[in-house]
Amino acid sequence: MWYPCGTLVVEDRESAVKEQRSVLIAELCSWFAREARDLPWRRRRSGYHALVAEAMLQQTQVSRVVERYTAFIKRFPTIRQLADADEQEVLAMWQGLGYYRRARHLHAAANVIVSDHGGRVPRLTRTLRQLPGVGRYTAAAIASIVYGHREPVVDGNVQRVLARWHARDDPPQDSAMIAWAWSRAGELVAAAPEPGAFNEALMELGAVVCTPKRPRCSECPVARHCNALRQGCETRIPQPKPTAKQRKVHHHAVVIMRAGKVLLERRSDRGMWSRMWQVPTIEARTPLRLTAVKRALPAPVCDLVRNNAFDHQTTHRRITFHVYTATSRSRRGLWRRADDIADLPMSNPQRRILAMVALSAPRSDHSASDDQ
Repeated sequence: MWYPCGTLVVEDRESAVKEQRSVLIAELCSWFAREARDLPWRRRRSGYHALVAEAMLQQTQVSRVVERYTAFIKRFPTIRQLADADEQEVLAMWQGLGYYRRARHLHAAANVIVSDHGGRVPRLTRTLRQLPGVGRYTAAAIASIVYGHREPVVDGNVQRVLARWHARDDPPQDSAMIAWAWSRAGELVAAAPEPGAFNEALMELGAVVCTPKRPRCSECPVARHCNALRQGCETRIPQPKPTAKQRKVHHHAVVIMRAGKVLLERRSDRGMWSRMWQVPTIEARTPLRLTAVKRALPAPVCDLVRNNAFDHQTTHRRITFHVYTATSRSRRGLWRRADDIADLPMSNPQRRILAMVALSAPRSDHSASDDQ
């Protein structure tokens, strides 16, 4: 049979592309099999363990997740036990990870899985994405890594690796760039013998070798496939994201003591650190005078003194915490001893405030009845 010359050229080119893709996948997966980090959620594969790990890993460094994951799983070894737990206990076990909305979504997802799916984490991405807090990335990660589905998984690490392989310097937040990354990742995972292993290998490469600022190209197992390295532009890809503008706010936190106990209050249901506990804290756009702080407190106080201050930064806010101490004879509200607050969910800044202030006030004549 006769073929036009152009057809043969196209077929040869397509064959070469497929061969190169297969070699890249094989080299990357071989490297991952040898060099994969020993992470606790990789030791036992299950939909539940993956759901917890992926929730924790969102916008959080792996080292911090390792510290909290094992303790969390030990306290809630099954998804039913997580669903049955009180939200306050879940938030307390989440402390140190930040972005507490993730913990609430995880708890809500556990309840949906128990009530609607018989306690089994769904296997399909379209069903997973119906769970609270589960987006495209998390659903694809669970479906591919745990259940072996050929789903592409694209996070910041993967997008950066793909951009460098193809020497694409488009802004990473550009919608067309994001769509391209998912499409390209889909082509690769479709050709991978083990889609879950390939997805993990690609994410691992971005996390430990193809890092944002100083890629370790000499250690990259697939460096010969990288066009950015070949063109000498690997450190310029991707473009840096625009710096988020931070709003300056002031939180005036007052450690109020009575008979060796400290007064605590729960934050509102909305906003940062919602429904978590704190010492009475007055939020303002500017620093407040001592008299204004005193008037805004939930209990009458004596000996109000400004003790210290520190800055805490979030994505959108730079918060200056002004730390005060005071005493009170009021019995209203929740009073706890310093060694009896570990079970309450509190933000890291609030824990820091309590650590900064000596909570051992002299016991008053009312101390016996205070313990009742």
